[in-house]
Amino acid sequence: MHKAPSHIAVLTSGGDAPGMNAAIRAVVRSAVYYEKKVTGVYNGYEGLIDGNYEELNSRSVKYILNQGGTFLKSARSQRFRTTEGRKEAYSKMSAAGIDALIVIGGDGSFTGAKIFSEEYNVQIIGVPGTIDNDLYGTDFTIGYDTASNTAIECIDKIRDTASSHDRLFLVEVMGRDSGFIALRSAIASGALEVIMPENNLTFDQLYQAIEKAGKNKKFSNIIVVAEGNKLGNIFEIADHLKTKFSHLDIKVTILGHLQRGGSPTVFDRVLASKLGVAAVEGLLIGRSNVMAGIMNNQVIYTPFEEAITRRAYINPELIRINKILTI
Repeated sequence: MHKAPSHIAVLTSGGDAPGMNAAIRAVVRSAVYYEKKVTGVYNGYEGLIDGNYEELNSRSVKYILNQGGTFLKSARSQRFRTTEGRKEAYSKMSAAGIDALIVIGGDGSFTGAKIFSEEYNVQIIGVPGTIDNDLYGTDFTIGYDTASNTAIECIDKIRDTASSHDRLFLVEVMGRDSGFIALRSAIASGALEVIMPENNLTFDQLYQAIEKAGKNKKFSNIIVVAEGNKLGNIFEIADHLKTKFSHLDIKVTILGHLQRGGSPTVFDRVLASKLGVAAVEGLLIGRSNVMAGIMNNQVIYTPFEEAITRRAYINPELIRINKILTI
């Protein structure tokens, strides 16, 4: 266990997620509350290496609670993957008097944090900020709820035009390795089917679902596709369906980075606030090399090793419910 730090730095790394600013705000104001010096690091690990630091206070983070993205900026750092890059980062933060670090990001960010913590005995706590919701050790990650709501807003609009023209739309949502957004969006939008890494859907099953919809006189349909599904990219899937159902008007929509933007939902703002406070308080009691998370509405701390290597599983009950509701 580490002694309580006197100077905490915070950075955001990897892909941005709505609610990251709320988490930064919580970290800064918690540090100030506990009378600790707090510094913001710009541009993630790149900024840590370059010494791109700014001392922050409560006023520094006013008016950012409702803003999407991250005012500290985020970047993926190839230099931090190297021994030399991490050595320079440690030298810069030590020279600035920083003795603890909070990293807001996903599994790639935490992998770097784990290595850095072990190499230099740096006290680090992670805050899960990723729209994919794929980190073990927390029920929800910051940004997931907002991204899901954004996806639903778009799918609802797409359904309007699908109904007007009797079209079949394939809508791709983010989810490189997981189908959390896809499944939640499918249930909430009443989609015909969902294609995601976890359900191993075959083309025959997909064909059957479309044929069944036709027999039930369901003339406008939405199929939600997670980008990391196993059937192929969305255009390949569309080509298969056009070959099988030449009479259908099949369209493709990729929501892409729309899901990363926008003002965070109430849920994400509260989650980010809880986790920001938990990260600071975890540092103060000596925790390190862990991720702060919320499970069953309780704060827990999961070792980086587990958060990175263990898988966050979709509740099979949601898959079962989706199957019932797509008849």
